[in-house]
Amino acid sequence: MKAACANSLWWLASGPSSVAFASALNDPDAAQERVLRVFLEKNSGTAFGREHGLPGVRTFSEFARHVPIRNYDEMQSWIDRITRGEQQVLTHDPVERLVPTSGSTVARKLIPYTASMHRELNRATGPWIFDLYRRHPRALRGVSYWAISPVSSDASQPADESSVAIGFDDDAAYLGTLRKRLIGATMAVPPLLRHIVSLEDWRYVSALLLLRRDDLSLVSIWHPFFFTLLLNVIRDSWEQLLSDIFEGQCAVMNCLPALVAAAIRLRPDSRRANELRGLSPTTVSHLWPRLEIVSCWADGHATGAARELAASLGSAEIQPKGLIATEGIISIPFRGRHPLAIRSHYLEFEDKPGSVLRASELREHQEYSVILTNGGGLCRYRLDDRVVVDGFVGRTPSIRFVGKSAQVSDRMGEKLSDGFVGAVLANLFEGAQNRPSFAMLAPDVDADGCRYTLYLSADASHEMCAKLELLLSENPHYRYCRRLSQLRPARLFRVSEDAAASYYQRLVGTGKRLGEIKPAGLSPLDGWADHLRGYYVDQRVPCTPDPK
Repeated sequence: MKAACANSLWWLASGPSSVAFASALNDPDAAQERVLRVFLEKNSGTAFGREHGLPGVRTFSEFARHVPIRNYDEMQSWIDRITRGEQQVLTHDPVERLVPTSGSTVARKLIPYTASMHRELNRATGPWIFDLYRRHPRALRGVSYWAISPVSSDASQPADESSVAIGFDDDAAYLGTLRKRLIGATMAVPPLLRHIVSLEDWRYVSALLLLRRDDLSLVSIWHPFFFTLLLNVIRDSWEQLLSDIFEGQCAVMNCLPALVAAAIRLRPDSRRANELRGLSPTTVSHLWPRLEIVSCWADGHATGAARELAASLGSAEIQPKGLIATEGIISIPFRGRHPLAIRSHYLEFEDKPGSVLRASELREHQEYSVILTNGGGLCRYRLDDRVVVDGFVGRTPSIRFVGKSAQVSDRMGEKLSDGFVGAVLANLFEGAQNRPSFAMLAPDVDADGCRYTLYLSADASHEMCAKLELLLSENPHYRYCRRLSQLRPARLFRVSEDAAASYYQRLVGTGKRLGEIKPAGLSPLDGWADHLRGYYVDQRVPCTPDPK
C-alpha cells in the first residue's frame, strides 16, 4: 500500500508538467525560445556571459554568432574555475554539485548541476512518468526497481580537490527532494546498495531483494544487460537464494559494508520461498507476475540485447528510453514515440554537411548530432550523440539514438568510429532473424601485429568474416592500413553467455560506474580475449580478401 500511494502521488504531481509538455509539442519554436530567453536572462551577467557578449543577445541568431560550439575539453577551463570555488562562472545559480561521468578524451567529466538544472530535468521526467502510468495503470500498485548507478568502486576513484561536492549521495537526488522521497518509498532495492564495492556481492544482494518481492511492477534500468545479469544470478544461485528467503538470511552478509548490512532487514518468508520453489528461475513472468514494464535502452548497439530481454519477459513490455545523458535529457518516451524534451534545455542539431538547425527544422529519416544548452551552464555544448528523426508528435520531432560520434579506435591510422562500426554491424546482421545480444569490435595486438576482432554471441561463418572485412574496408583509412599490412585481417570471436558480465566487470575495474557504461559496438581497448570466455572462430579457410 505504501508503494501504491507513493506511485499515485508521483503520478498526480507529474500531471501539470505533462499537460504543459503536451501543449508545447504543437509549437516547438515557442517552447524553445522561452527556454533560451530564460537562460539568457539568468546567466548573461556571469563570467562566461560577459566574455561572450550575452547581455546584448536577444535572438537565436545572435546567440549562435556570439557563442561557438564547444566540447567538454573546450569547456573544462571554466569548470575548473568552479571546482576552485569561483562563483557565477557559467551560471547565476550556485553550482550545487559536480556530477562525474566518463569522457571520450578525458578520464572523467564533471557536469555542473544547479537549481535550474533540477527544474529542467523535472520538466522532462514529469511527462514521461505521467504517460507511463497512464498507459500502464497497474504498475501503480507495485514496487519498482530503479538502477541509476547502483555500484561504485570507491578505491578506483581519484582523490577530488574541489570546493564543490562531487556526485550525489543518492542517485535519485538529481530529481530533487520530493521526487527522491517518492521514488524511495517505491524501491524494491534501496539505493544504499551502491556502497557495495564487489560486483558479485552487489548482484547477489540485488537479486535476493528483488526475488523476495512478488509485487515488482516496474523496472527502470540503462542497458538491458543490466537486468539480464541479475536474472543470470537468480538462475545460477537459485537454491541458495530460496534458502536465504526461507530463513531470512543473506549468504554474503558478512562481506557487505557495515552501513549496508545494518540497513538490510530480512525476515524469514516461507510463503514466498515455497511459492518460488515450484517455479522455473528462467521464467520472468512467473517470478514477478505483476511486472508491467521494463524501461531500458533499446536503440543503437542495445537493440539486440533489448530483443533478447523482451523474449524472456512474457507479457511485460519493453519501453525504449529516451536519449538521456548526465548533461541533460534530450528526448522522452511519450505517446508511443520519443519527442524532444523541448521545455527542458535549448537544443540545436548539426546535420552531416555541418549546418546547425533548430528543433523545428529537422526532417524525418535524417541524422543529426546534438548540441545542448542547459541550466547547469553548458552553453552550445556538443554531446557527440547521433540521432535520427523517426517521426513527429504534434510538430515536434521524435528521435532515436544511433550512436556516438566521438568514440574512435585509431591504432595504425585506421580511424574507426563508433558510428561507422554501428553501420557495419547493422549491415553485417541484416536479414538475420535476431541480432546477437552482444557484438563488439575491438583491436587485438599480439606478436603477429594488430588486427580487429568482432566478439559476438552468435554462431559465425567464414562468409561472415569475409563480409566483415569488406564492410570495414569501406573506410578508406582502414583499407589503406590493410593494404600496407599495418593491420592484419579481421577475425571473429564467439563469446559465451556470460560475455556481458565479463564486459561490465572489466570496465568497472577501470573506475567506471555501471550506470555510465553505455552500449557500444566499438571498444578502443585491446585484450578482450583475456576477459571474455569463448574461442576464435576457425580461420584456416581464407576469409579476408585483400582490400583493393
